[in-house]
Amino acid sequence: MSPAEPMQNRVSGEDKTQGRSSSFRFSSEQVEYSVALSEMDAQVAKIAAGAVQEQLWFLEHPPLYTRGTSAKDEDLINPGAFPVYEAGRGGEFTYHGPGQRVVYVMLDLSRRGRDIRAFVQSLEGWIIAGLSEFGLEAGIRDGRIGVWVNTRDGREAKIAAIGIRVRKWVSFHGISLNVEPDLSHFGGIVPCGIRDYGVTSLADLGLEVSMKEVDAALMKHAPEYLNL
Repeated sequence: MSPAEPMQNRVSGEDKTQGRSSSFRFSSEQVEYSVALSEMDAQVAKIAAGAVQEQLWFLEHPPLYTRGTSAKDEDLINPGAFPVYEAGRGGEFTYHGPGQRVVYVMLDLSRRGRDIRAFVQSLEGWIIAGLSEFGLEAGIRDGRIGVWVNTRDGREAKIAAIGIRVRKWVSFHGISLNVEPDLSHFGGIVPCGIRDYGVTSLADLGLEVSMKEVDAALMKHAPEYLNL
């Protein structure tokens, strides 16, 4: 096997696909949010020290809300619905739960120009390209972070959220893409502080797409958009 070819190995019930400078990690079971935060902190420190590869961590969480640094108290409509965690990243309130693909993107931005705005744009492009694999036309909207689509009844709705933090020029946190979550769970918050537009998912749009198919689409386009 040449160094450029990926190699598969199973570690602690998880799949890892490794390339030259980055790895894709997949958690098959739901990961508690506090555990994810702790593991990201440790991984980012190691990446910054040059001790380990960069990593894209694909996972799902149990139902929960996260509070970003710009969140407003009034946007937490039902505080008793699910646990609420301080995320430590930019943005406002976000929901995570089963049926939603979360990817924590731990990459060295020193290798990518140290341009956070350009990096966010690359994340947007990555999601849009991945969704195009399923014939879905997605895009960005002025003044509204994330990735948006038109629903079957002609409304604009968010299908993916983005929220990152950077420490020593290593990114963490990342993206969440709605594959087949319970969309009613978003009703306990004002997602990302945007009141005038709703959320949607691949299933809500009538697309029967598995999580593995979503992962394959994102992996396909990651090298191009994230400079892996």
